[in-house]
Amino acid sequence: MEKKTVLTRQQIEKSITDLGKRISFDFKNKEVLLVGVLNGAFIFMADLARAIDIPLQIDFIRVASYGSASSSSGEISFTKDIELSCTNKHVILVEDIIDTGRTVLFLKQHFQNQGALSVHICTLIDKKERREADVTADYTGFEVPEGFLVGYGLDFAEKYRNLAEVFHLENPDEHS
Repeated sequence: MEKKTVLTRQQIEKSITDLGKRISFDFKNKEVLLVGVLNGAFIFMADLARAIDIPLQIDFIRVASYGSASSSSGEISFTKDIELSCTNKHVILVEDIIDTGRTVLFLKQHFQNQGALSVHICTLIDKKERREADVTADYTGFEVPEGFLVGYGLDFAEKYRNLAEVFHLENPDEHS
């Protein structure tokens, strides 16, 4: 794999600590449901949950928009909903990366329709230059302008999620 380091382990740890402090402050004394988007957000969400210093509930949701391609198919398939109720709770939707924004917009509307008091978006990486939907993250670890990223939960064809840092994958279609 030809790779170039984009985010080091130390940069990621510091950012998550800062995000945890901000979320803890913003949601003190509120009913919070942290919802991770599988599979990509599971590593980020585990570290983020430990960095948040308030009581909260944790659940996961799964949608698909990429398959094994290096770019979005444009269609979102909803494959697993949360098991806990989000009614009258503040939902913090945790994503590994926001690219086009279509998935998080879809999920934000879903939780609003399910009775959440509010829906906030927390992402490790925001790639605004590819945004197609009108969505803004409330909590962002990093803004990365370009490149196909893997590692720390981010994948290409379900590979590379286990890498401890985030890398730019050169020529991703050669790795399929």
